[in-house]
Amino acid sequence: MQGVHFSLKNTTWKELGWKSLAVNLSDIAAMGGLPHYALVSLGLPGNTEVEDVIALYQGMIELANQFGVAIVGGDTVSSPFLFISITVLGSTGSESNNLLRRSSAKPSDKIAVTGYLGTSAAGLEMLTKHLRFNSKTTAQLKKAHLKPYPRITEGRLLIEKGVKCGMDISDGLVGDLTHICQESHVGALINTDLVPVSPAVKSCFGEQALELALTGGEDYELLFTAGTRVMNRIKKAIQYPMTIIGEITAEQIGKVNLIDSHGEPVNIRKTGWDHFRAG
Repeated sequence: MQGVHFSLKNTTWKELGWKSLAVNLSDIAAMGGLPHYALVSLGLPGNTEVEDVIALYQGMIELANQFGVAIVGGDTVSSPFLFISITVLGSTGSESNNLLRRSSAKPSDKIAVTGYLGTSAAGLEMLTKHLRFNSKTTAQLKKAHLKPYPRITEGRLLIEKGVKCGMDISDGLVGDLTHICQESHVGALINTDLVPVSPAVKSCFGEQALELALTGGEDYELLFTAGTRVMNRIKKAIQYPMTIIGEITAEQIGKVNLIDSHGEPVNIRKTGWDHFRAG
């Protein structure tokens, strides 16, 4: 919804189309599934330009084509404000019942993430606060926030290598890992010095970079847990950055504890995006 999830002051219609589909494809990646079809429903104000709607669909189609996803229907209605609602239908492929679940983490599992965290949140900070960086950094942060890339391929690899527990990072690392802890009835210990933060975010945001990585959200990378043997198999096979950042524990069920490499506790002001308290 405009004014809640996006602002046309900071994004083009084509970028909005890409991201609207990307976040829904990421829901499929979060379970290690394969996306097939998308249904798109739009609520459009009466003064919406036809060219803008075409650009919106161009962004969606550009991403859909990369994963063989067909946009097969939906609905368009008049609305006092712009909203986009997308449903993506997928499957588990040949592994019928083999999905990444939030409820499958076990004590002593290692915790890992794909990619770098905090880049999307840094991009949002840059866009909303009109921060100025060099052209390369500006492009990197803007792309991370406006054109996230769903980790479908990586999700399929995790399933193939035996991972049972995982999800995508949409609400922030700490917040989403808390969901896993609550549903798996376990705790978690994260070494914040191991959390992968891009050099660009570190150089531009300094001490704030870690908080962006821990709580910023909208990275749409994968967060998963598995035993050491499975993690080693993934390391050998994956063609994309992957970092082990901590361990699942049997203590303090439902809680994520943060420490640095010296074992000292790390405190943060918030845990992630709250859908009912944002804004």
